[in-house]
Amino acid sequence: MHKSGLYYQPKGESEQNLQLMRKIDEQYLKTPFAGYRMMNELLRRQGEMVNEKRVRRLGRLMGLVAIYPKPDLSKANKAHKKYSYLLRNMLINQVWSTDIT
Repeated sequence: MHKSGLYYQPKGESEQNLQLMRKIDEQYLKTPFAGYRMMNELLRRQGEMVNEKRVRRLGRLMGLVAIYPKPDLSKANKAHKKYSYLLRNMLINQVWSTDIT
């Protein structure tokens, strides 16, 4: 280990970053589905001059994750009964149709 590493003390976040983190947190409570790009745009509309990298870094530091649909949400329930298709191997000569108009 380096000698300089023994005496290193992290600075922490600046007051400006802490204020921005408060705004990001308030906005996240209103729009939890917003990712860093949308969050950046929302903050710019509020008058904050901030770039996407900073919003992404501070959001990651706060542990914020956008809420969005995850994959495989439409899987069938295992307890649900499955019905077989009764017309699979049948030859159908007639087609019936109805119209209620």
